[in-house]
Amino acid sequence: MARKPRILCPGALYHVVLRGNASQTIFFDDSDRTRFCLLLQEGIERFKHRVHAFCLMSNHVHLAIQMGPVPLSRILQNLSFRYTRWVNWRQNRSGHLFQGRYRAVLVSSDSYLLALTRYIHLNPVRAGIVKTPDDFEWSGHRAYLGLETIPWLSSDWVLSHFSKKVSVARKAYQRFVHDGMKESHQEQYHRGSGIDGRILGDDDFIEQVLGKNSKKARRKTTLDRIMLEVCRFFDVDMDDFFASGKDRQLSVARAMAGWLSLELGVGTLSELSRRTGRDVTTLSAGVKRLQNRSKADSELADAMNSLLKIVS
Repeated sequence: MARKPRILCPGALYHVVLRGNASQTIFFDDSDRTRFCLLLQEGIERFKHRVHAFCLMSNHVHLAIQMGPVPLSRILQNLSFRYTRWVNWRQNRSGHLFQGRYRAVLVSSDSYLLALTRYIHLNPVRAGIVKTPDDFEWSGHRAYLGLETIPWLSSDWVLSHFSKKVSVARKAYQRFVHDGMKESHQEQYHRGSGIDGRILGDDDFIEQVLGKNSKKARRKTTLDRIMLEVCRFFDVDMDDFFASGKDRQLSVARAMAGWLSLELGVGTLSELSRRTGRDVTTLSAGVKRLQNRSKADSELADAMNSLLKIVS
């Protein structure tokens, strides 16, 4: 089944997980970890986002990123590309290092900022690597405590929730993190809420985000644009798209246009039916067949994802 497009909101907070391809190791020694942190710093300076928490595990990375003016995808593509090039050079290898699709959940900063920071910094404790997060060198936790300096890490936002006085805030933060050491894996930080897996927050927050995202999509996307991009993707003429006949490729293209219009909230199947001269029941059945096929046909699912990205 095709995935929904990512929700990108400037200024929003995201929990990002970058995993090694097929769970392979991505950090072979401390030189690799140092290089990754350097690339993080260079990205922050270039793209103007903020990192509030991070943790470098052997085969994956956790980041709490607050977006700036640059899309999250560009930030992470730049980071993963440059780091992969570094590892391939050091290991005399080639190919992908990270999984093709990073995981990113938009998180309500008001409700979950402190808990997400704690969750990220407690990863090595849950993994049994250290007994306390204070002993782990490759996360932002020790910088929060003032035990080391990480210039690019934004700790002020979290610490300000505990006290205006830094020394008091650090002690309160340390107690807060240690109080959560018995917590197990929290799926909500990876899969979002039950309402929408791309977002973690209360119902009002989710509705607000989805409302803004829907309005943005409707402003940018029209039914004409959808039909044009579908024709380009399937390499068919627009005249053929509207012509009568039961050509299978054209039927799939029309079903794809119907699916996109429903997915993006642009027009209705009735409107598409009027535009194409097709029976709305036939279009609806075609969309359902398309969705069912995509569950077992990875190439079709990839095509649906690609078109969704293009038009949205």
